[in-house]
Amino acid sequence: MRSKETMSALRQRPGPTRGRGGNLRSQQPPSPPPMQEVYNIIPVHDFLADHPSLRYPEVRAIAMALIRPVLNLPKLPFITLDPHMDLMDWLGVSFGFQRDNVRNQREHLVLHLANSQMRLQPPPTIPDELDPGVLRRFHRKLLQNYTSWCSFLGVKSHVHLSTRRGNSNDLTRELLDVSLYLLIWGEAANLRFCPELLSYIYHHMAIELTKFMGQHIDEFTGRPFVPSISGDCAFLKCIIMPFYQTIKMEVESSRNGTAPHSAWRNYDDINEYFWSKRCFKSLKWPIDYESNFLATVNKSERVGKTGFVEQRSFWNVFRSFDRLWILLILFFQASIIVVWAGTKYPWKALEKRDVQVELLTVFITWAGLRFLQSMLDAGTQYSLVSKETPWLGIRMVLKSMVALTWIVVFGVFYERIWSQKNADGRWSFEANQRIITFLEAVFVYVIPEVLSLLLFLIPWVRNWIEGLDWVVLSWLTWWFHTRIFVGRGLREGLVDNIKYTLFWFVVLVWKFAFSYFLQIKPLVAPTKVLLNLSGVRYNWHAFFGSSNRVAVVLLWMPVVLIYFIDLQIWYLVFSSFVGAAIGLFSHLGEIRNMEQLRLRFQFFASAMQFNLMPEDQLLSPKATLVRKLRDAIHRLKLRYGLGQPYKKIESSQVEATRFALIWNEIVISLREEDLISDREVELMELPPNCWNIRVIRWPCFLLCNELLLALSRAKELADAPDIWLWVKICKNEYGRCAVIEAYDSVKHLLLTVVKYGTEEYSIVSKLFEEIDLYVQNGKLTAAYKMAVLQKIHAKLISLVDLLVKQKNDLSQAVDLLQALYELCIREFPKMKRSIDQLREERLAPKNSATDEGLLFENAIKFPDAEDADFYKQLRRLQTILTSKDSMHNVPLNLEARKRIAFFSNSVFMNMPHAPNVEKMMAFSVLTPYYDEEVMYKKGMLQDENEDGISTLFYLQKIYEDEWKNFMERMRREGMDDDDDIWETKLRDLRLWASYRGQTLSRTVRGMMYYYRALEMLSFLDSASEMDIRTGTQEIASHHSLNQNRGLVDGIKLPTAKKLSRAVSGVTLLFKGHEYGCALMKFTYVVTCQLYGRQKAKGESHAEEILYLMKMNEALRVAYVDEVQLGRDEVEYYSVLVKFDQQLQREVEIYRIRLPGPLKLGEGKPENQNHAIIFTRGDAIQTIDMNQDNYFEEALKMRNLLEEFKTNYGIRKPTILGVRENVFTGSVSSLAWFMSAQETIFVTLEQRVLANPLKVRMHYGHPDVFDRFWFLTRGGISKASRVINISEDIFAGFNCTLRGGNVTHHEYIQVGKGRDVGLNQISMFEAKVASGNGEQVLSRDVYRLGHRLDFFRMCSFFFTTVGHYFNTMMVVLTVYTFLWGRLYLALSGVEMGVRNQSVNNNKALGTILNQQFILQLGLFTVLPMLVETSLEHGFLPAFWGFLKMQLQLASLFFTFSMGTRTHFFGRTILHGGAKYRATGRGFVVEHKRFVENYRLYARSHFVKAIELGVILAVYASHSPLAKDSFVYIAMTISSWFLVVSWIMSPFVFNPSGFDWLKTVYDFDDFMNWIWCGGGVFAEADKSWEIWWYEEQDHLRTTGLWGKLLEIILDLRFLFFQYGIVYQLGIAGRSTSIAVYLLSWIYMVVAVGIYVIIAYAQDKYAAKKHIYYRVVQLVVTILTVLVIVLLLEFTAFKFLDLVTSLMAFIPTGWGLISIAQVLRPFLQSTVVWETVVSLARLYDMLFGVIIIAPVALLSWLPGFQAMQTRILFNDAFSRGLQISRIISGKKSTA
Repeated sequence: MRSKETMSALRQRPGPTRGRGGNLRSQQPPSPPPMQEVYNIIPVHDFLADHPSLRYPEVRAIAMALIRPVLNLPKLPFITLDPHMDLMDWLGVSFGFQRDNVRNQREHLVLHLANSQMRLQPPPTIPDELDPGVLRRFHRKLLQNYTSWCSFLGVKSHVHLSTRRGNSNDLTRELLDVSLYLLIWGEAANLRFCPELLSYIYHHMAIELTKFMGQHIDEFTGRPFVPSISGDCAFLKCIIMPFYQTIKMEVESSRNGTAPHSAWRNYDDINEYFWSKRCFKSLKWPIDYESNFLATVNKSERVGKTGFVEQRSFWNVFRSFDRLWILLILFFQASIIVVWAGTKYPWKALEKRDVQVELLTVFITWAGLRFLQSMLDAGTQYSLVSKETPWLGIRMVLKSMVALTWIVVFGVFYERIWSQKNADGRWSFEANQRIITFLEAVFVYVIPEVLSLLLFLIPWVRNWIEGLDWVVLSWLTWWFHTRIFVGRGLREGLVDNIKYTLFWFVVLVWKFAFSYFLQIKPLVAPTKVLLNLSGVRYNWHAFFGSSNRVAVVLLWMPVVLIYFIDLQIWYLVFSSFVGAAIGLFSHLGEIRNMEQLRLRFQFFASAMQFNLMPEDQLLSPKATLVRKLRDAIHRLKLRYGLGQPYKKIESSQVEATRFALIWNEIVISLREEDLISDREVELMELPPNCWNIRVIRWPCFLLCNELLLALSRAKELADAPDIWLWVKICKNEYGRCAVIEAYDSVKHLLLTVVKYGTEEYSIVSKLFEEIDLYVQNGKLTAAYKMAVLQKIHAKLISLVDLLVKQKNDLSQAVDLLQALYELCIREFPKMKRSIDQLREERLAPKNSATDEGLLFENAIKFPDAEDADFYKQLRRLQTILTSKDSMHNVPLNLEARKRIAFFSNSVFMNMPHAPNVEKMMAFSVLTPYYDEEVMYKKGMLQDENEDGISTLFYLQKIYEDEWKNFMERMRREGMDDDDDIWETKLRDLRLWASYRGQTLSRTVRGMMYYYRALEMLSFLDSASEMDIRTGTQEIASHHSLNQNRGLVDGIKLPTAKKLSRAVSGVTLLFKGHEYGCALMKFTYVVTCQLYGRQKAKGESHAEEILYLMKMNEALRVAYVDEVQLGRDEVEYYSVLVKFDQQLQREVEIYRIRLPGPLKLGEGKPENQNHAIIFTRGDAIQTIDMNQDNYFEEALKMRNLLEEFKTNYGIRKPTILGVRENVFTGSVSSLAWFMSAQETIFVTLEQRVLANPLKVRMHYGHPDVFDRFWFLTRGGISKASRVINISEDIFAGFNCTLRGGNVTHHEYIQVGKGRDVGLNQISMFEAKVASGNGEQVLSRDVYRLGHRLDFFRMCSFFFTTVGHYFNTMMVVLTVYTFLWGRLYLALSGVEMGVRNQSVNNNKALGTILNQQFILQLGLFTVLPMLVETSLEHGFLPAFWGFLKMQLQLASLFFTFSMGTRTHFFGRTILHGGAKYRATGRGFVVEHKRFVENYRLYARSHFVKAIELGVILAVYASHSPLAKDSFVYIAMTISSWFLVVSWIMSPFVFNPSGFDWLKTVYDFDDFMNWIWCGGGVFAEADKSWEIWWYEEQDHLRTTGLWGKLLEIILDLRFLFFQYGIVYQLGIAGRSTSIAVYLLSWIYMVVAVGIYVIIAYAQDKYAAKKHIYYRVVQLVVTILTVLVIVLLLEFTAFKFLDLVTSLMAFIPTGWGLISIAQVLRPFLQSTVVWETVVSLARLYDMLFGVIIIAPVALLSWLPGFQAMQTRILFNDAFSRGLQISRIISGKKSTA
């Protein structure tokens, strides 16, 4: 591990991470003297400390600015001020802030202002004084939300506005303002989620600060004013705790989130109370603890919900997006009116006056919809009305009355038109006048719409108006919406407006044309036929006379549903192509693979220099138009190699050397991750110049084959002039370099091997001089035979091979050198020379007596075996000389190739110029961690599952090449035997495995790349040309020692040095200041909530987290510490710790007391919120526990942060979206589907949302937040219980509502892991769908639906909750279609219209096709195809799509559609959303049938069985089903749905069709069914416990939820009604008596079951004979009744089977209704029967589901096929997953 050697002058500290093993630094920062006070990043308290950050004058300037003015400030009586106090300390003492809060915020402020001042351009004239402009800008930004809140409420802001530049009092007051806000925020704990509550507190404390500083006289005491609170912890106890207790009480009354949202106040309600002036009256200052806002008063007297009431109802979808629904409904109505006229084209119908007048009815409908909206508003929001808010109630009533009035007005006017026309018998003048009157009324009605359209066209006017806080305006807009603090001025600029309007215009036109011609028009003719059809003979008792209206409704239902949701399809289609076009223009996918990189590598250095290296800063940092144009032209040249922009950068140039340093560091990082081997490192790295080589030494993998090509060209053009041959060779830059490098290397090699000073040495030198002369004069081909070059080449290869093997065989070496001499002297020259001529020219030994056979015999000097650098260069020469194939497979690893291709492509994309590290924005990364895996433990890696597979074995097979590379690295680091890995290298092994899972160590390694990249970039920024030049030589010599591989061609070197590679690369060159600079710019905080508890218990997690801190200098860990005070009193603290490299132990930096337990809302946002006070910088990146990062991507971070300075539209960004690279795709086919789906979501979809649609939110991606913008506006997520279960997305909603701007950038990516097993994926889908169900109810979605303009609202709807709503509607369409068909078949209507054209119409065909397309996952497939084509090419994309289909992706997508539907619908209806821990392990073990049944019984299996029964009944009773083609065409998509919902859990379950496992699973299932529910039983052991848990949502749902559930359950009774009339015993009677009598069967069946069950309970144990008698009697009676029925009635034996289809669903319906009525039934005798019948039903369902599984398991070959489907991708990479599954480990 880490090297233990220390040098007296060196300070030991961890290396820049990511597995950089040992770390021996040549130049490390000097050790600071021991200090009393621990510091976090910079020792602000001690200027004498030897810390690199203190060398910046800006840091000292800010710290001094805080200290100087304290002497002039007033002090509290009875308190002596410390002479070393600064402004922060003074505020802390004066207002009762905690000491550690003061220390934390002091560093926060100093660091931020210092970083801001470092960025000033031009730099300030006096560097060690605080620049007033820097402070003023920060002051404005930090307090912007507070000042706009004051303006909104019409109260005077108490922020000090500076008067003139340089006034020290202004500076002091501004410092006090920002310090006060930061101190309040730093101690506000959970109140940070309520930004306007913080503004309220700040407002009053700023007033007190003003009075205290101005020494005002207190009106109550007559003495100088002192703050109302001061003393130890006073602020926390007196201000924060009362509010905290209020929130806590409300959360407790929510019954863990199960109470209706309307019954308790969440964070938003608490915050929105401060959006009206009543907060000043109610709470006052100092706070009135008896206020009815706080928890100190009774709940009945307390303030209720504020601003919005969340009510569970599907009507919320209409309420929030009413404009969209109104448009769809009105167009639908208008289309039917036009189509009904019966003309071929719509415009022909519009010429008819009748049609024109009928179209006016749309206004009546519109008014009706307005009335509905007003009633819904009143029905859901009535509880907002109170004594304090009477106007809300008045407006609700008025809105309903006005809407009703319009309905009446339009109705009356419309009726008058027709009465006049009918009276006149034609369209007379009077009738037309009445039309005009109607239109005048319409004009008045649409005035508000016209106004809003006008403001839509000039968005800046609307933004300006909404930004004004004039009372008059609030009166004018009172009618339209409540005045709220957020959601104002959300309009985009004109250009963006035009872009998204155009997009939606095209989509809507296409949708409406499609709907009119292919959905609505074809259905009108059959509808008319049905309505005019008479004499239909109904098979049952018809309640509605002989009209066929029910049939018409059922015919139209699926069409109407698809009409409402197919806009989602058209949105997807168009957004896919728009996204691809934008991607194309962003230059995505131009370098798709290593081959394309090879073509562009020569421009790569210039592109990297242009984008990643800072250019010389001009005095004006503004990007002028000329400069932008110059940049654009330069990028174009780089991208397409125009004008040779790389200018053949030779190795002497600094730019190339700088590029080599960066490129090699990337290659080293790939080696450390074990993605490439040592050999690949040599092939890929750019070696520094040595051996006097005159050209840039490109990586070997680019030069392969080039020398052989040049030789063959030389042979072809043997007699041509030199210039021809050289032009031909120089056509390829790599060819030119390969030839020159090979020549120079051979020259150096021969002059090294031949002893200096010998005669042979001078001969060799002379030979090369002669060749050089001919080359110079352009007469090489004239002087030499080019054909001989190939012979010389062969001999050189032999010589190099001999030297590489280090055999030191002298005679062989002599032979080879003599052969080379012979070739070069005798055969090579065209002109033969005599021996005397040769001697004269010094090309032969002078002494004629010397026997030529002894030439070179005494002149060879073999290189030293220790000279690793020489052998490394030799291996490179060997590669250039010998490689025949073009090395397309370097590197071999797919992930490495993907990453290199993406990085190289991104360097050619448009991105802002990189600033110097000193001048970049500082940023933090925040990762919430609970108790997931930090590192895999030894046991976890070794323990085998039931198939005999250990996790390590699985990883070795999945990542075979990476395992080989790891073992190679371990051997190089000193491991002698592979079996020693468990002993000597256990930690390395654990880390290797952990880096392939989704663990904290992987995330930390990834994020610490930022630190390593910043250190390197900081060095490169400040390094001189000399530093870089000499540095590369130093690295080369050092590196080669490291890299000298222990084995060369299987021969172990005699004395190969085994040094760790960690000291490689640029690290060697650091001067000491780099790490200080990197620390100032980057902080990584992992918020390990339970770390304190884990330490106390001595858990391994704590020890592993400590190890991560030890290895990573910039890592900080925040946790919540619970301190027991006795008597059940506990104090809670937010604690920040780090690992001190000097003391070699963990040290505590800050400890800030919390008002109480951390978790009041959702866990993750609360965890983030407590640690956010420890983050630093202008930006914060939110990283989850399942993410990773890459060194090469970290290099681009400073470019990304520059985006905050660019305007996107009319605003600068507040969230920078970043794309993700899903790294879990290779594990199994399921993981591949999931990663493909996720990749589209994080690339193409986000790209379109950001531009042109302007509605990108934050979806838990690695997005970068503008930290200070969010810090004052509620933080980076919302935390209210249940409603904010998808906490991340609410940060995006909040950002948009508060006028932020979210962009998306694709030149940088972060790794992300996804769930890999079906059960994990389903849990994740359930979590997200439930989260979307809660979003439907939320105030944020309602406000965005109303405050965004129409087109952005459409974009917002279809990409958030609308996507889930429409998925649910697709499933409902299948239901309505099948139930409708069943009705038509059983009622007899289908028979009646068989000869008519009702069934064979186009509309139904269109519906079925659309539904099938949707079901097959077009939602995901088309975008997938388009995006993959863009980034990887069309053929790979198409092949990938085909492969997916062969691996049953459609089955998976249909299945996951069912998951989303179930949980989304259930959440809206009943609630019950909860965080589901998906688990992030590897999925190789077989999931038991019981587990699958528990998970999917209600969401998939029961629904699939229901649809299957409908299809079966329809097949047996429909006249259409006789024509099997029609039946198949109509029902194939429904059957596909049934099959996928039943079979997917088994198809995607390892060993799903293993016969033995199926048998064991069935036994296990039966045991589970019959296991009783004890006190300690769990759902996975007992059916009864599970059954009760499945009903939890029914216990918490409201009255409407229960009613709707009962209504839906009544559908099961329809089977009985429809089928009993088809039985033979009914005798074709249609009397209602038939149905009523059929209930006797139900009663008898239940009666028999009850009797048997009673007998079993009473007699089965002790009087078994009695039990048998009862069974016999019941059986005899049953048989007797059947025989009598067969004999004396029309009863047929087939009726027995048919009646099962009727009565089984009835039983299920009754059980479902009984579950809803459980509170009434549980105490009665009925309940036991319900439970035991439910058990029988679940047993029946289980048997139905396991039957096809058992059949497929019994058939041979299915198991192998399923394994192939599940793990196909792994197979294609040559992995033996079959051995993994069967557990037959190789003994090799």
